[in-house]
Amino acid sequence: QLLLVESGGGLVQAGGSLKLSCLASGPMFNTYAIGWFRRAPGKEREFVASINYTGGSADYADSVQGRFRIERNNFASTVWLLMDSLKLEDTAVYYCAAGTAGWLTPKSSHEYIYWGQGTQVTVSS
Repeated sequence: QLLLVESGGGLVQAGGSLKLSCLASGPMFNTYAIGWFRRAPGKEREFVASINYTGGSADYADSVQGRFRIERNNFASTVWLLMDSLKLEDTAVYYCAAGTAGWLTPKSSHEYIYWGQGTQVTVSS
C-alpha cells in the first residue's frame, strides 16, 4: 500500500506560482504512475497532469498545458506539480494519486488506486 501526502498549497495572486509536493511512503513507489487531479467548488474532479514511473513521459490537461509542469524524483519518493501563471479558475483542492499502470500517464481517475488527502490552492485577483 502507498500513502500519499500533498503539501504546498496556499493563497496566491493571479499570475503567481506555486509548487505542490506529493510525498509517498510505501514500497515500490518507482513502479507507479502518479497523477494530479483537482476539484473546484461545485465542480467534478478533473485531471490536471500525470507522469509515468520513470518520469520520462507526462501528460497535461489542455487547461494547464504550458503553465504547469509535473516532475518526480523516485529516490525522494516525491512528485511535484509546478504551477505558473495561475488563474482564478485554478482555485481547487489538488490531489495526487498513484496508479499501477506505471508505464502509462493515465487521465482517468479510475486508473488510480491510492489517493492523498488534498491540498487547497486559492488564486485571488
